Amino acid sequence: MKRNKKSYFISSFFMLIVFLVSGQLTTTAQSKIITGAEQFDEYLPIIKGKKIGLVVNQTSIVTNTHLVDTLVSSGMTIKRIFAPEHGFRGDRDAGEKVRNTRDQKTRAPVVSLYGKNYKPSKRQLNDLDYMIFDIQDVGVRCYTYISTLHYVMEACAESSVPLIVLDRPNPNAHYVDGPVLDTAFTSFVGLHPIPLVYGLTIGELARMINEESWLSDGLKCDLKVISLKNYKHSSQYTLPKKPSPNLPDAQSIALYPSLVFFEGTNISVGRGTNQPFQMIGHPLSIYGDFEFTPRGLKGMAKNPPYEGETCYGLDLREIEPPSSVDLSYVITFYKKSEGNSDYFNNFFKLLAGTDQLRKMIESGNSAEEIKQSWSESLAKYRNVRNQYLLYPE
Repeated sequence: MKRNKKSYFISSFFMLIVFLVSGQLTTTAQSKIITGAEQFDEYLPIIKGKKIGLVVNQTSIVTNTHLVDTLVSSGMTIKRIFAPEHGFRGDRDAGEKVRNTRDQKTRAPVVSLYGKNYKPSKRQLNDLDYMIFDIQDVGVRCYTYISTLHYVMEACAESSVPLIVLDRPNPNAHYVDGPVLDTAFTSFVGLHPIPLVYGLTIGELARMINEESWLSDGLKCDLKVISLKNYKHSSQYTLPKKPSPNLPDAQSIALYPSLVFFEGTNISVGRGTNQPFQMIGHPLSIYGDFEFTPRGLKGMAKNPPYEGETCYGLDLREIEPPSSVDLSYVITFYKKSEGNSDYFNNFFKLLAGTDQLRKMIESGNSAEEIKQSWSESLAKYRNVRNQYLLYPE
């Protein structure tokens, strides 16, 4: 009798463990973020038998297989591939022009959208039935993939080609901060009147671009967004591929919104090291005790600023990244430069989307005072943003 009770207890305990573990596994499976590209049943029936164009790069993967290869194996006809900044394989330096080429596997032509033209021509779209956009964004206005999105939407609207955006998580979607772009400073690193950190996925932003009439002549794109599943803006998500050569990991991506301003100064952000956007410095020792020496790195930075020179500054590889735009770095380094006229260059106002940030730094305003100057425009933006959210905060 005792043996039966013991056996019953052991059996019941074992069943409880199995139940709890299986329940945990089910919960984990249910909570896994599913990208738009992974949801074949949502878009393959639409494009079956159609001639399609793809706007893709190295981040356009489905379970470690490139979207191009996935679609070809599914019998889809790919007429043309369009490549943004950094190229189809993501190995071109920032600002390096991308050439037209041909995909070796599919033999489909690869058209550069970061060379002579930012926008597909009507000739390049006239034989397409659908265009698909699938590129990983990082949620910062000056990151040029969203400018490519804008021009692709515009070209599709002009040629009456429907666009399908396969949504992906935004690793910086958990906050909204930074100056809202003044349209007087519109450029390829800032096309829209949105904050530096705009808190939208690329699918949500596409909806905003369309409905806010930001395309030329008030055009509207025939747009379909394949939404994410099990996602909210506060979700933690590790990108399976680095989105560009100099954002190699989560630390660089999280610090990018605060350090990108240095690209408009004479300060190095660590290009030419294996941890770019995780250190800042300059050949003058007044900027700090941490030392690093930029080197030419294939696939990351061929000719980085201060190549071969020892730079002195700050090591940010182990800090906890802020959930806001941290202005302390760019302000502190300006003060250390003692007002050096070479500190800022003309690119700074385009990155900031305004000339006010530089003026306020030069005038000695604190980070708090500068951020207060953004508050009203940020509040207005948040009201607009709320109309286009596809996912909870």
